Amino acid sequence: MFTIGDFARHGRVSVRMLRHYDAIGLLRPARVDPFSGYRFYEAGQLARLNRVIALKDLGFTLQQVQAIVDEEVSAEELRGMLRLRRAELEAAAAAATTRLAQVEARLRTIESEGRMSTHDVVVKSVPAVRVARLSTRVASFGPEDIGPVAGPLFDELCRRLAAAGVEPAGPGVQHYEDAPDGGGVVVHVAFPVGAAAHGAAGSETGGAAGGEDRGEGFEVVDLPAVPTAATVVHHGPMDDIVPTAQGLARWMDANGYRSTGYAREVYLAYGEGDPAGWVTEIQEPVTEEG
Repeated sequence: MFTIGDFARHGRVSVRMLRHYDAIGLLRPARVDPFSGYRFYEAGQLARLNRVIALKDLGFTLQQVQAIVDEEVSAEELRGMLRLRRAELEAAAAAATTRLAQVEARLRTIESEGRMSTHDVVVKSVPAVRVARLSTRVASFGPEDIGPVAGPLFDELCRRLAAAGVEPAGPGVQHYEDAPDGGGVVVHVAFPVGAAAHGAAGSETGGAAGGEDRGEGFEVVDLPAVPTAATVVHHGPMDDIVPTAQGLARWMDANGYRSTGYAREVYLAYGEGDPAGWVTEIQEPVTEEG
């Protein structure tokens, strides 16, 4: 089972949203500890969460969403309903375009549920690595917040590395941590570099992502080793990574592993070509449940 924080990360939603869904009866925890009041969720509840988010993002009220999901509409029927609603949104303002892309990603998540082979998951140790990185804060772990900043931040990091004469020593890495004051998530984009590389102190935030541009600086840090990581390789664009990440979560739940933090994303093959050819490894730190 997952704590509410772990379930929120795998569902790419906020803890506050899950608490609200619990309060209105839309998505109840699988178990609530009678002494501490802590909420716990099962991996199987991701299916209901995916449907709730897809319907809500298409403009249905939460009351309408509850009525639809409680009727246990099939994936085929649900897609038919979403197509009708999508046609209405396409006639709306241009601002709906980004939302439609997010809805399509959730639909692919729904349709891919249970399809990922358990043979795709590899449990291994990940060695420590020195990286040059830029960072920025976003409101949530959702793709609607991370997607618009990650690409420009990588572009800015490449520009700064080139200006400093630093050659990346490996594929790009994206990793995350909770903001220190609890206000959102810090997104780090990085490239492995040689031991001699150094950046400008105090230049973590890149101007390309909306933060203050502090010159040609970048931060050089040592990412710690991950003694035990559950890993899986995702093929295709990052817009479609949620089904792969949630498949990994289901595998962990079924095989007695518990997440111990945000996953890293290692971009093994990435560029300006066809996104269908992109290859990304998800590395989630885990521990075996006692």
